[in-house]
This record gives sequence, C-alpha cells and structure tokens, in this order.
Amino acid sequence: MPAKAKRPLLAPEANARTFHTDRASSTRETTIERAIPSVQIDNEALRVTEWRFAPGASTGHHRHEYAYVVVPMTTGKLLLDEPEGKRYAQLTAGQSYTRPAGVEHDVINANDFPFVFVEIELKG
Repeated sequence: MPAKAKRPLLAPEANARTFHTDRASSTRETTIERAIPSVQIDNEALRVTEWRFAPGASTGHHRHEYAYVVVPMTTGKLLLDEPEGKRYAQLTAGQSYTRPAGVEHDVINANDFPFVFVEIELKG
C-alpha cells in the first residue's frame, strides 16, 4: 500500500502579505506570513477550525463573534496583540481553554517552530 502524502504545513506565497512603508529617509518592505485556517466542521451549533502557524505567522487582527474553546496541539508561546497591549500566552498541548465572544486580537506564533491549535466556536 502506498504511503499517504503528508499535508503541507504552509500554503504557497499567496498566504503572505507585503506591507510597504515610505519614510522620508528610506523605504521599507515587510512580509508577514498568515496562519492557515482549515475549517473542519461548520454547522448551526459550532465551527471547528484547525489553525497552522509557521514561525512568526499571524491570524491578522480579528474579533470573535462567538464564545470559543482553543485546544492546543503544540506546546509553545503565542504573542497576543490586543487593544490593551501585547502579551504572551504559554499554551500546552492538550490543555484547552475558553474565551468569551467579543475578544479582539491578532495571534502571532512567537516560537521558532510551527504551532497548531484547534478552535471550536460555539454558535448557540
């Protein structure tokens, strides 16, 4: 039986955004890679999304419409850029946590290795 092909951890370059900043003294270009969401279930009760982050990748700033549960698949540190400021969160594989609807943030992989978690949004 042939071996299963592994799913790539990262999407092609289309997953990256480039920002240009013009200043009087210089021009700077920064590329920010985006985390890759993969919706596994989406029905009237919930949405389950696997998020895969390359080192330094981010979700982009967003607001959660629903309360949600996060199930880390990897142990490591995420940088949360929230309206109140930036902070680090240490996550442990298999140790879930929940947050209420309305949370606003950008989530950034602060590790030098890929990071994965599953997010379960509760619609009801």
